[in-house]
Amino acid sequence: MARISTIRGSATRVGGPGRTMSRQSIQSELQLYLREIHDVPLLTLEEEKDLGWRIINDNDLGAKERMIKANLRLVISISKTYANRGLPLPDLIEEGNIGLIRAVEGFDPAQGARFSTYASWWIKQAIKRTLINAVQPIHIPAYMVELIARWKESTRRLEEELGRPPTLHELSKLMKVPVKKLQIIRRAVKAYHAPSQAPSNDDGEAVDFADMFEDTRNDPPQESVAQSEEFKVVLRLLDSIDERDARVLRLRFGLEGKEPLTLKQIGEEVGLTRERVRQIEVAALRKLQQQLNDDRPMRFCDPASTRREGSPKRRRSADQVSERGGGAL
Repeated sequence: MARISTIRGSATRVGGPGRTMSRQSIQSELQLYLREIHDVPLLTLEEEKDLGWRIINDNDLGAKERMIKANLRLVISISKTYANRGLPLPDLIEEGNIGLIRAVEGFDPAQGARFSTYASWWIKQAIKRTLINAVQPIHIPAYMVELIARWKESTRRLEEELGRPPTLHELSKLMKVPVKKLQIIRRAVKAYHAPSQAPSNDDGEAVDFADMFEDTRNDPPQESVAQSEEFKVVLRLLDSIDERDARVLRLRFGLEGKEPLTLKQIGEEVGLTRERVRQIEVAALRKLQQQLNDDRPMRFCDPASTRREGSPKRRRSADQVSERGGGAL
């Protein structure tokens, strides 16, 4: 992969298509890229707001490029947490940069959040989507992803304590999950590790399936803030679709503070057949995917974002201008 660029608001590859590079060349390109972005100054809160308004009001390409370049190190930091999961670091960085660009285009200073908090969600989404498409040919429901992450962490913890692999009953006691459900998880992992399915990292070694998922319950405070922002985005997206569809998804993925329910359990809860619930789930997820792919994602996070298509672009109020000394952008 050649050096990543953000010229004119798009992630591009230097060197042209079809160019084959050795591992040493890739590392050299990556080191050069890291040196190039190291000296780019970070933005203050006021600079973030100023650039954000210039992008919203005037579609200022210079402001957009400056905000992108000032946050490239954020992409590096996030990309490193997803290394060794099936894709080389340069590819993760490139996909993360694409997420950063979308965040810059959708950032709304009026929301009051720091740009890094908002952008982290988009960067992670871009990287996760690429990882899933690259190394996960089968679909895994969100609740199962969480269980696999907990299973991985609990297994490692018990192995350290006991000096041997834990039994299913020991895992069940620690995780407070029925043995039957753990048996399903174990079968899923073993099936995925079949030679035709198992992903590999950039060294050609098999990737631990469970390592593709993360247990984020013990993340540092700044990570928890970003996750709370992600959760708010999800809830806003659910508010944008039909109430019945949203409730099905909340029950299916445990968004009402309860354990995720099966299709049959949801059917009993809402008075529908299992198959009908499945159809609603598929359609609702498709709607949410369309929302996520929207070019202006911030409008789904803003409670007041009921402006009609084609309405005039919002400009800063007189009070907001006065905060910056009364100068025009």
